[in-house]
Amino acid sequence: MTQLVECIPNFSEARRPEIVDQIVAAITSVEGARLLDRSSDLDHNRTVVTYAGPPEAVEEAAFRAIQTASELIDLNKHTGEHPRMGATDVVPFVPISGVNMDECVQMAKRLGERVGRELQIPVYLYEQAASRPERTNLENIRKGQYEGIKVEIESNPERKPDYGPAKMGPAGATVIGARNPLIAFNVYLTTDQVDIAKKIAKAVRQSSGGLRYVKGLGLLVDGRAQVSMNLTNFRETPIARVVEFVRREAERYGAGIHHSELVGLIPQEALTDAAVWYTQLDAFSHEQILESRLYSPDVVANSQPSSQPGFLNEVAAATAAPGGGSVAAYAGALGAALAEMVAGLTIGKKKYADVEAEMQAIRVQAGELRKELTGAVDDDAAAFEAVMGAFKLPKETEEQQTARKAAIHMATVNAAHIPLDTVKAAVKVMELAAMLVKDANLNAISDAMSGAAMTRAAITAAGYNVRINLNSLEDKSAGEKMLKELKELEKKADKIEKEIRKTMEERGGV
Repeated sequence: MTQLVECIPNFSEARRPEIVDQIVAAITSVEGARLLDRSSDLDHNRTVVTYAGPPEAVEEAAFRAIQTASELIDLNKHTGEHPRMGATDVVPFVPISGVNMDECVQMAKRLGERVGRELQIPVYLYEQAASRPERTNLENIRKGQYEGIKVEIESNPERKPDYGPAKMGPAGATVIGARNPLIAFNVYLTTDQVDIAKKIAKAVRQSSGGLRYVKGLGLLVDGRAQVSMNLTNFRETPIARVVEFVRREAERYGAGIHHSELVGLIPQEALTDAAVWYTQLDAFSHEQILESRLYSPDVVANSQPSSQPGFLNEVAAATAAPGGGSVAAYAGALGAALAEMVAGLTIGKKKYADVEAEMQAIRVQAGELRKELTGAVDDDAAAFEAVMGAFKLPKETEEQQTARKAAIHMATVNAAHIPLDTVKAAVKVMELAAMLVKDANLNAISDAMSGAAMTRAAITAAGYNVRINLNSLEDKSAGEKMLKELKELEKKADKIEKEIRKTMEERGGV
């Protein structure tokens, strides 16, 4: 199973998008870190970024983001509705697949120690990574906010950080931890009386006797009272129950719900549960969802190829992304899908019983590569956007020019890494295709060849994108290692292609 960790860092900045762009560029500069969402609230003056990837990439991206934020955000000049104590306020790791909570806790501890040691930023551990029970809840750690903690951290032993100095600079302190998926959910009321929102928040949050797994604050946002909440376990306390609780409490004060909003992402299961609750589908099964049935593994494996008109229309549009890199990844994913199909058409056939185990393994590997290459379609487009964002950074002062130059370099290197990863994955697919041409169901040999042809095209196209990005770097030496690796992979692909053609002539007669 692919190892996947989600990270949702919160930064104390939203009103200067150029600063947020640099932080996001720092995250996407790490190979394997895939940006999922960024959400900025001007009243809160806070940005929530969501990204995911393999544990090592996610951990490194978090460090770079914290480092960048510490250089660009001064808490002494920060104002906003949302409580905060650091430039990078909180960094939670969430296990998604192939990773357990204990591993995320170790990630939090490693990152905390590194941030404290290298950046000299005080770090507190929270949630599952908390070093003591009273630090499990974020609000306990953040009590007093930046201004209060800055005074107490040097004299109060209870405020001593887990890592780093017992002294706060302009970047403040950072809270790092590991937790289960959380839903950041805000409800706006039909009133501007913030005291009503505060009363409702007190009633709904667990810490003051409300609903379990709910944290809440009452704020004034955009001239409207808001109940800002974090739902830490939507399975135990469903989102519909929270909404109805807030609605009932608001009615006590002659108010109602105007609208609600999400900050960041939400698990599909949470929305499905809310829909089921409101429509009273008591006998509902998740298997009744059309998309669940359509995209179940069995259906996908046996479905006919799709032309994906949505993606093709996006490529055809007069926009720079998605472009050649995304198309290369898509071609590789198609090649992997064909490999899966051919292996599947061989499995269970008596004539090919001696290669059954081999075909089973190929099918699994091809499936994983298909997912990886499919993800690279969006990753490549996001990397290009990050490069464009870096070029838009201000350059009026010498300091801004230096920061802009560094951001451009990081974003460009990442934009070269992603198509290089596409090449690596596509070569692996070609290796599987060669095995299929040699041993798989003879009736599907042309499909195996087609898969090899698609992945060879992916390698060629992705290679162009690697080269064009590296060529744009001022310091060409930064890309020498990548170019060397690309050339070796291309030579390997050429060799595999010759072997496939030879086998095709011998076995297929053409």
